[in-house]
Amino acid sequence: MLLAGLLLAIAAGWFLHFHFSRENRFDAVILDAARRYKIDPALVKAVIWKESQFNAHAVGRAGERGLMQLMDPAAQEWAEAVGVYPLPSAHLFNPRTNILAGTWFLAQAISHYPNADDPYPYGLAEYNAGRRNVLRWAEGTASTNSRLFIEQIDYPSTKRYVRAILARRKRYLTQFPLHLRGLGQARQRRWARE
Repeated sequence: MLLAGLLLAIAAGWFLHFHFSRENRFDAVILDAARRYKIDPALVKAVIWKESQFNAHAVGRAGERGLMQLMDPAAQEWAEAVGVYPLPSAHLFNPRTNILAGTWFLAQAISHYPNADDPYPYGLAEYNAGRRNVLRWAEGTASTNSRLFIEQIDYPSTKRYVRAILARRKRYLTQFPLHLRGLGQARQRRWARE
């Protein structure tokens, strides 16, 4: 009985060590990308958690690649914007390249909604389901009211995606410097006032 308890404690310790080291091993790159593209690092980390569970070699059903599950056209758009076009598809498995490209793409998506009370749900929905769908869901008061917008999402998987990432982001907030939390939200509100 004592041996079984000891083995269980050791197994639990290994699991927790593996889980937390896996979850935190890209934090420096996430922080660098978040600073570069002026976006909340906790949000970026939550997207990585949802998209790939921190697996740099993940491949999605539609051909998405890497930590942030990027499609080649999105990666090429980033590559052109930063002057490294064309980007070989294999580079999407490089954690730094994938996080930089994905963070840029996410920041671009969030920047499309400067009048929203919280642009994150809109940007996340665009990252997941595309801008055309977001524009369809963001009609009337849902164009500025993020709670109403989330309710308008008629793709159950996208609605779950947005809610899961927003919830996970809260868990990651304390892992990054205070002055970077909410980055992107404040920037959007400031742009709307200017």
